[in-house]
Amino acid sequence: GDAGEARKLRLNLKVLADAGLIGMPNAGKSSILAAISAARPKIADYPFTTLEPVLGVIYRGHERLVGADIPGLIEGAHLGAGLGLGFLKHIERARALVHVVDGASDDPAGNIATVDAELANFSPELATKPQLIAVNKLDVPGVRERRRSIAAAIRRKAGPGRQIMFVSAATHEGLEGLVAELSAAAAR
Repeated sequence: GDAGEARKLRLNLKVLADAGLIGMPNAGKSSILAAISAARPKIADYPFTTLEPVLGVIYRGHERLVGADIPGLIEGAHLGAGLGLGFLKHIERARALVHVVDGASDDPAGNIATVDAELANFSPELATKPQLIAVNKLDVPGVRERRRSIAAAIRRKAGPGRQIMFVSAATHEGLEGLVAELSAAAAR
């Protein structure tokens, strides 16, 4: 017989989700997904606990959404830092984004600006996706009292136009409203 043909293929599998939970490491993305769905991602208090996207189905009445817990992004992710390129590719397939930020961090607005810059540097289309901001850890002392100043700083640094919601994955406070807004954003 004749010689056969050979071909090398490189396939990239991207997660398809209605909502991608994005943010820096340890912001509470996995905790929020576990609180709003039946997913059971690994949750721990160290950076990069989540190394691969975790999917969870979120039910709201008769509506069903698929949420993806995307591993944390760090500065330089668009250049490959922290396995960032692999993580950013999954974000491309989400219909809407929930930017989770740690309300107890020293600079929540700066954390949002860092992740926003990584999204824009990777793909300008990512910057145009519907995006909610979920300031997590409302149950931590001091965060509730700083709500106004955190929201004002976020609007100054990250720009207006995105809805800012304060939630607690630990106590489930604000999560019902977050799911409702997420449902509306994913439908756009």
